[in-house]
Amino acid sequence: MNDGAKAQEVLETAPGQAAGEKTRNRYDHMEWAGAFGDIGTLIPFVVAYITILGIDPLGLLFMFGAWKIAAGLFYKTPIPIQPMKAIGAAAVAGGITPAALFGSGLTTGLFWLVIGLTGTIDYVAKLATKPVVRGIMLGLGMSFVVEGIHRMVAEPVLAGIGLTVTFVLLSNPKIPAMFVLLLIGVVAALIGNPALWSELTQVSIGFRLPEFGLHQMTWNDLVTGTLLFTLPQIPLTLGNAVVAIAAENNELFPDRPVTERTMCLSQGIMNIISPLFGGVPMCHGAGGMAGHVRFGARTGGSLVILGSIVIIIALFFSQSVAVIFKMFPPSILGVILFLAGAELAVTVRDIGNKRDEFYTMIVVAGFAMWHMGVAFVVGVILDNALRRKWIKL
Repeated sequence: MNDGAKAQEVLETAPGQAAGEKTRNRYDHMEWAGAFGDIGTLIPFVVAYITILGIDPLGLLFMFGAWKIAAGLFYKTPIPIQPMKAIGAAAVAGGITPAALFGSGLTTGLFWLVIGLTGTIDYVAKLATKPVVRGIMLGLGMSFVVEGIHRMVAEPVLAGIGLTVTFVLLSNPKIPAMFVLLLIGVVAALIGNPALWSELTQVSIGFRLPEFGLHQMTWNDLVTGTLLFTLPQIPLTLGNAVVAIAAENNELFPDRPVTERTMCLSQGIMNIISPLFGGVPMCHGAGGMAGHVRFGARTGGSLVILGSIVIIIALFFSQSVAVIFKMFPPSILGVILFLAGAELAVTVRDIGNKRDEFYTMIVVAGFAMWHMGVAFVVGVILDNALRRKWIKL
């Protein structure tokens, strides 16, 4: 058995679980550590939605938590629930109303539900050959690495300490690297910002439930959200949250496979329901799964754990979310993003040594760091042209 096969067997078989035994969710210390492997993308977007757009943290966090729990229980793998990045970035930069953002969630959900139910995604997925998929994963992974570095350079000493300690502990099964990394971040935040102590003492506890808010949206909100946010997001979701996540999940956890159609239906359902209760557009993401896995997650238990924590914060601490998240410095979140990106990028090592396939992967990766939709189209065209001998390298 080669090293890759041995690593795969270790990844697929949970501690204390015999090979071939049906996988159950675990809730041990490694699942707890892996649960936080995706907060590098979650926290920045949540803070931006709350502070810039003025979205109520209650509904936003509650829906994230609910869908994380649902995904963990249903898929039994660390398939993440993330903010849709293109929509989030455009919404924060554009200064539109929360209602338009919720409108985009509804039409986004409807689009992916229809694509999944009609089977249209099956035809699209057939175009995603291995070099194209690996290129998307490499480009997305390197995008995470670059974004992580950008966040780390703001506090290079803290980031350097966090990165070094994490690398040392990554393979230690007794001391989860994520716990130590978060502890370093919290201590650094409290030392670097003494006023945070007093802010934390003023954190209020108050129970609230999400409210149904469909009546707050108008047809104009639906149209605005669709044109400005839904349509530009589709290519990114197709590449990252449908094609790449299905390939990544099935490679890491072949005993718990998913299909592109399942990913579409999943994202369709959660995006139709979430905006009704104040939730923002969400997706699955290959980078998020890489982050969960890198820090120890091997089952859906990690999502159930993180989802439960998020729901508790939503129900009891929704008015103090911004203060609570200050305990996680951007540089520490950058370390998490960096390692998640590296973990995703390294999955392309099985591409082989065929020049045409490797070249296609590199081209797709380059475009994917700019625009996921363009990368997919370019990859399909180039791959077919090389296979049919229309062009030669």
